Amino acid sequence: GKAEKGVGVMKRIGVFSDLHCGHRAGLTPPCYQWQTDSDDPIRNKFALAQADMWSRFKADLDKVKAEHPIDIAIINGDSIDGKGTKSGGTELITSDRKDQCIIAARCIREIDAETILMTYGTGYHVGNDEDWERDVAEAVDALKIESHGLYEIEGLVLDARHFVSSSIIPHGRFTALARENLWANIWADRYPGSKPDILIRSHVHYYGFCGDAEWMGMTTPALQGMGSKFGSRICSGKVDFGFIIIDINQGDYRWKAYTHPVITGTREVLRLS
Repeated sequence: GKAEKGVGVMKRIGVFSDLHCGHRAGLTPPCYQWQTDSDDPIRNKFALAQADMWSRFKADLDKVKAEHPIDIAIINGDSIDGKGTKSGGTELITSDRKDQCIIAARCIREIDAETILMTYGTGYHVGNDEDWERDVAEAVDALKIESHGLYEIEGLVLDARHFVSSSIIPHGRFTALARENLWANIWADRYPGSKPDILIRSHVHYYGFCGDAEWMGMTTPALQGMGSKFGSRICSGKVDFGFIIIDINQGDYRWKAYTHPVITGTREVLRLS
């Protein structure tokens, strides 16, 4: 059953998702020459964006860790981008998924968390036949990687899974979280102790939250910026870059989203007069 609330010390949890390492707009550390300049204006734009995103990611991490170390990092899926078959690999800085796993592991090590927990992302990105994120989990010595994580931390239950459906209308984006919570409560009738206090979903690349006195649900920002062909040509809505910090202390919690705009994909107006 659930541990008694009010016992223990403060735990800091970081939630990081949708790194999409290997994609030109994915999180890219300034090592192994992954951040590359080019005479090509499009490639150079993404190189500048990679440096910008890494700088913001690192600055926020340093600020958070200066206050209190991250005790537990939840890496909530899509840590690599995959083969990029739908766009013929034209959006990738490397199509080698082994290299993508190396990049992802380097990013996750930067978090410097005592405990790392991982969930699997979508098959298109992380493997339909193979689970490439297992390689990432092994490289960072993750405690566990699974499809759906349930974690009891200081008396509170966190429910983490990568996928959640989206909506093309702004006010409809909380319906999916409410539905996930309803299903979680139905499952909890069969498996006592699994009812979530905090529900975490990713995949949609925007930050939002809803709930009441009994629960709180959130969709997490992504660590991939704007710049995918699918996103720019098909999807509607905003993109949030960043991560979430949740502090749990004696049964209570507070959270903060560290989000930023990114320079790639800004809406440029072509002035003809």
